[in-house]
Amino acid sequence: MNLHTTPHTTRTSRTTRLAALAAVAAMVVAGVQAGSAVASPGDDDARAATAKPSTAALGVNPSAQRATAIKSAQAEASSAAKALKLGGREKLIVRDVVTDARGTVHTRYERTYDGLPVLGGDLVTHTAANGTLKSVDKATDAKIAVASTTPKLKAAASARKVIYAGGGSPVLAWETVKKGVQKDGTPSRLHTITDAATGKKLHSYEAVETGTGNSQYSGEVEITTTKSGSGFELTDGDRGGHKTYDLNQGSSGTGELVTDDDDTWGDGTGADRQTAAVDAHYGAAKTWDFYKTALGRDGIAGDGKAAYSRVHYGENYVNAFWDDSCFCMTYGDGEGNKNALTAIDVAAHEMTHGLTSATANLDYAGESGGLNEATSDILGASVEFFADNAADAGDYLIGEKIDINGDGSPLRYMDKPSKDGNSADFWDENLGDLDVHYSSGVANHFFYLLAEGSGKKTVNGVEYDSPTADGSTLTGIGREKAYQIWYKALSVYMTSTTDYAGARVATEKAATDLFGADSEELKAVSATWTGVNVK
Repeated sequence: MNLHTTPHTTRTSRTTRLAALAAVAAMVVAGVQAGSAVASPGDDDARAATAKPSTAALGVNPSAQRATAIKSAQAEASSAAKALKLGGREKLIVRDVVTDARGTVHTRYERTYDGLPVLGGDLVTHTAANGTLKSVDKATDAKIAVASTTPKLKAAASARKVIYAGGGSPVLAWETVKKGVQKDGTPSRLHTITDAATGKKLHSYEAVETGTGNSQYSGEVEITTTKSGSGFELTDGDRGGHKTYDLNQGSSGTGELVTDDDDTWGDGTGADRQTAAVDAHYGAAKTWDFYKTALGRDGIAGDGKAAYSRVHYGENYVNAFWDDSCFCMTYGDGEGNKNALTAIDVAAHEMTHGLTSATANLDYAGESGGLNEATSDILGASVEFFADNAADAGDYLIGEKIDINGDGSPLRYMDKPSKDGNSADFWDENLGDLDVHYSSGVANHFFYLLAEGSGKKTVNGVEYDSPTADGSTLTGIGREKAYQIWYKALSVYMTSTTDYAGARVATEKAATDLFGADSEELKAVSATWTGVNVK
């Protein structure tokens, strides 16, 4: 649990370029917006969003329409590549398409070069409803080209040949994945990128990202189950078919689907094995509902399909994690197998790693890794507030219920991250050298300040006292606007290599989209980043 913006300003072949992108946008708009009201092309810059934005402003994309939009955009990907003046050996692969209330189409692409994946080559185009290319956000500005795609050095049979563009000039490289176990018992899938000509290590990152029933943390809750034979099972048919499994202290597979005879689950204590399953199932449901209601998102990947949860992982495992390879959340039972790490903010944190992977896919290392972790904390806290559960009231403390430290203290503090003894309150040039769980502190602090403002205050009975790097006094814009801005930035402006400076640019763009270029919200975003020393 534990950006680079490149406006498209080429002057040559403008008519051809716009025609190509207009064709792409037209097909996508037709696929996504059938039967819905969309702003006229001229409205995009003329109308400021002064009222509270609807989820449509964030970019609603129901799963069925999303599939159609992606298929349409992929059919026009070669035209888009030419319009963007990519090299003849490059191709675009559509990962997502989001159309917002103003008709702007945000298309997220991965790139290949001679059929090889380009790591760090992703980009997002932003096309107005009339086909005009407004801007492009790229993970790299470098021209994607290498002298040869024939490696000088051999690699293990399991290695994948790639183009690595995350470190400056693109190079031919090998990507290897070593599976194992991390020090705390978390599964490991360590990706290492090495130069295919020299063998020099270029980059590495960890792919496993660490974070009526009677629940342990949320009291008596309603959960959605499914009748099966003479009993019931923890399958949520209302939310993509989410299932919760008991690993029975194992560390692989799915274990057994949790079942019950009378549809009354757990007893509210860690002594009953169903209790952890209730918390995990409830947390997954509330996170799904938050994505749907607050963000207009149809599931983690936007495709209407549920992940699944696994509880009772390992012995005395004091952690939880998200794994893209199984598209699942996994929870340990804590020290002595007494306190499962299944509190609602932890569940939402882990699910949000999946959401990040499906959107900006922030690289889990350096500053982008800190932003990845912070996104899970930000939306994890937001889900906790959204759930409005008296037994686990919303707060800006992460993991306060699971007692991971053994002394009742939270895992992380958003108002002053350094209170945990490791996290950073403010940006400095060494931030990227920290563990991603600690470099996340700056973004967590930004979110708290943007939502609540600086200084002393009490929220839901919890006292906070949040400082600023420059001693400035900040007034919050409210949690709802703050998470809308962060999600909009994540889903359509950030890329895999976005750092803190890029996050400032992305959130300023998002605030402009949602509230207008002269809005108090945009001014607050800029002032808050300055307040955490991101200038």
